[in-house]
Amino acid sequence: MTLTHLDPDGNARMVNVSGKPETARRALAEAVVHLSVDTFTAMMRGNLPKGDVFAVARIAGIQAAKRCSELIPLCHGLPLDGVDIEFLPDDSGHRLVIRGLCVTSARTGVEMEALTAVSIAALTVYDMCKGLDKGIVIGGVRLLEKQGGKSGTWRAPDYPAAASEALPGPEASSHD
Repeated sequence: MTLTHLDPDGNARMVNVSGKPETARRALAEAVVHLSVDTFTAMMRGNLPKGDVFAVARIAGIQAAKRCSELIPLCHGLPLDGVDIEFLPDDSGHRLVIRGLCVTSARTGVEMEALTAVSIAALTVYDMCKGLDKGIVIGGVRLLEKQGGKSGTWRAPDYPAAASEALPGPEASSHD
């Protein structure tokens, strides 16, 4: 196996992707936030002292995807065509599943943008709820699916294909 992010002397480097063709790429990631019953209930009722957790966490996730290359040292800056953050509350488990979909046409994948988006959205949920509960647990950050590029489509073994097809994604907009 060749290590692509090291030069011949073993120094970290950013891979040159200029020779690769631009292709449509898509990545879907998720994070899971585990909350106490009281905190989960307050969040779902919109009774948090800091305001609307979903609106703030959505914007934070979008901003994180846009700034991924500033946060992860060897990431390329990508022209994102769309970012969608979705919240899936699980009443029975008192947890919030956050999914982030990033779409681009580029020479390299968009997985890190999706993973960064859900990570920062989850941290924002923590920040918005910490006044009620400091024992919130964030976990399960993972890639669910990626499409595009030379390696094609990859899907987490426990993530069904039908689920990704049903996910609302960033639609092409006619806005200027």
